[in-house]
Amino acid sequence: MGSDIEHATTAKGNSRAAAFLFWLRKRINYLSPSLRYLFNTEVHAYAFSIAANVYLSFFPFFLMLLSVSRRWFRWNGAYEVILGLLRIHLPSGTDSVVMSLVTLVQGRPRLQAMSVFMLFFTASGVFLPLEVALNKVWGIRTNRSFLRNMAVSLLLAIVCGLLSLFWIAIATTVQALLTSAFSWVPGKWFLRAVSRGFLETISIPVAVSFFFVIYYFLPNGKVPAARVLPASLIAGLLVTAAKFVYILTLPLFRFREVYGPFALSVTLLFWAFVGALIMLFGAHLSVQPFWDEIWKRGGSAAAPSDLGRQARI
Repeated sequence: MGSDIEHATTAKGNSRAAAFLFWLRKRINYLSPSLRYLFNTEVHAYAFSIAANVYLSFFPFFLMLLSVSRRWFRWNGAYEVILGLLRIHLPSGTDSVVMSLVTLVQGRPRLQAMSVFMLFFTASGVFLPLEVALNKVWGIRTNRSFLRNMAVSLLLAIVCGLLSLFWIAIATTVQALLTSAFSWVPGKWFLRAVSRGFLETISIPVAVSFFFVIYYFLPNGKVPAARVLPASLIAGLLVTAAKFVYILTLPLFRFREVYGPFALSVTLLFWAFVGALIMLFGAHLSVQPFWDEIWKRGGSAAAPSDLGRQARI
């Protein structure tokens, strides 16, 4: 009797292991085309182009957000939240970057206007190669003209700015509630830990919303939102996880020993390149037809199979 029970337990454990391996193998098969896509040479050309322009637009973008919150809205809470997000997301050189931004925000408005102009100029450099990549994976043969791409890039830059202000407003409100709720705790370490954990958490929906806007509106053709949304969620989670891995492994790269005074620039540029690769991975993942199968299993007809095409590998 005891032997039968033992055999039954072993068989049940083996069936669970087999079911898990089958589930894991199927998920790997889902992701493998997009992983192979990252090894194409043109993908790295796109990623380097995107990373360079993201690096150029990073400083003007945050300068604009800080100026709007401090000078226009006079909202010190939002101003501090933006600085807090900078401190937790910059892989290195946080103090020097934050100090430079604070100095410029308090400087002449003409410099801030020039930063806005540079932001809109470099936005085209970010979205132009990204549009070409998205059109190719979706099988869209015609790219926008340069002027149309400039117009769309300008609109997307404005939308991303408004999205940032929306999430910053939410973060500021929650931060105020957290400060009020935990003000009785002695010492500031607990409140700082809770605040940092919240800012890390809210960074995920911020990244997901950015990816969704880019994946859905940038291609020169209609794409199904039911495929774009889960791919945006995966890309947002990946870029958040990659940030922690990059910060932990950053001392191994020894950028300061190799590049000297240019170490901060190389650090930010390399992180922008990794983020661009993740963005392109998510773009390719959104095209895969298995999303239709997943939606149908969930009882949803939101993603008909004739929308979108199999990605080119």
